[in-house]
Amino acid sequence: MSASREIAAGAGRIFELIADPAQQPRWDGNDNLAAAADGQRVRAVGAVFRTTLTMGSVRENHVVEFEEGRLIAWRPAEPGDQPPGHLWRWELEPIDPSRTRVTHAYDWSRLTDEERLPRARATTADRLQASLARLAALAERG
Repeated sequence: MSASREIAAGAGRIFELIADPAQQPRWDGNDNLAAAADGQRVRAVGAVFRTTLTMGSVRENHVVEFEEGRLIAWRPAEPGDQPPGHLWRWELEPIDPSRTRVTHAYDWSRLTDEERLPRARATTADRLQASLARLAALAERG
């Protein structure tokens, strides 16, 4: 599942909002993220950042793709466990210095945890678009 939109902001500004987990609850269109501690800014594949969900549980997010300013993807997991197979991805394509095409994708095709399938199926393109809209509102404010 994926969604794209053009955002009237530079790729660097947008990427900072995505790569800093403390900013993610501000734009999460799934209304699933409650908080993330400051100081976890992602800088490379292999990084792990922690987020707290609205229900109070904690996720360790394993970064599996990373290109500064352009691409970031992670696989969430219960603390201390291996990721069960779903992936969140953000790709940024600069159009010019003040406009960027942003694609947000959620791939649960390799999800192995049966209990998570209903929630995974509920993550629709509309929810991805909601994240993009919130992200755009933040990034375009400057």
